[in-house]
Amino acid sequence: MVLYFSTTGNTEYIAKQLAVRLNDESLNILDRVKANNTEALTSDKPYVICAPVYVCEMPRFMAKFLKKTALDGNKEVYFVFTSGGYAGISGKLAEKIIRKKNMIYKGHAEITMPRNYVINDHYPMLPKEAVEERIEKAYAQLASITEIIKTNGNLKARNVQLWETLVTVPFNPIWCKLQFKDKDFYAKDNCIGCGKCEKLCPLNNIKMVNKKPTWNQNCTHCMACIGNCPVKAIQYGDITKDKEPYNFDKYTDWKTIAFTDSTVDNATKLNNKPASDFY
Repeated sequence: MVLYFSTTGNTEYIAKQLAVRLNDESLNILDRVKANNTEALTSDKPYVICAPVYVCEMPRFMAKFLKKTALDGNKEVYFVFTSGGYAGISGKLAEKIIRKKNMIYKGHAEITMPRNYVINDHYPMLPKEAVEERIEKAYAQLASITEIIKTNGNLKARNVQLWETLVTVPFNPIWCKLQFKDKDFYAKDNCIGCGKCEKLCPLNNIKMVNKKPTWNQNCTHCMACIGNCPVKAIQYGDITKDKEPYNFDKYTDWKTIAFTDSTVDNATKLNNKPASDFY
């Protein structure tokens, strides 16, 4: 079973590609996280957990979900992390979680994807050509990741240095508390009141009031609301005024077709298809 959480499509793309190639099922844990549903999951095949990276770690709410949710059946667990270029200590923390569950940690892979953090000027959004280059490189990594999982090997990423752990462990919760503010989020007058932002918020931080979204001081800066608004109504202060929000769907026109058939034949076709055919 391939488990994943994704807000603007990067991790979903990786997770569903892997599910097709492995002839396995995929599950978006968003609804379970929102409902605080920790009912046990069961898989005959190894678990493959795909997660984005927030401030050098797996999202804290996702780590909490994995700690509380029993993963029955197969005892082997792989992780695949997507980030804007640095996955930090995500693998180390994932290994700790899995070993505490008395399961077998099979390593992790790190995939660099396009940035989606549009609300911070320190991380400029990439031009279209750079976005497509990152997607193509990520696609190229999938073949080797798939082969390792199929042959019951161990995924290997870079070694995490001790100083990274010593800095990140105390730094992450402080940064999240001080920087993950939502007071500058707002919806422009062209908001259509569709409620998509409320539905996609993993922390149930957004509520629709008079057909307009309101934010309630429990934000994780995941970019789900701003990256998925169908009319680009959601803004963050003046920072996003002249910026184009990121969403993976803008760069593919085959996504739905490719992911509706999870047969081995379809997986073979995807594996043999040039990356350039998808963009």
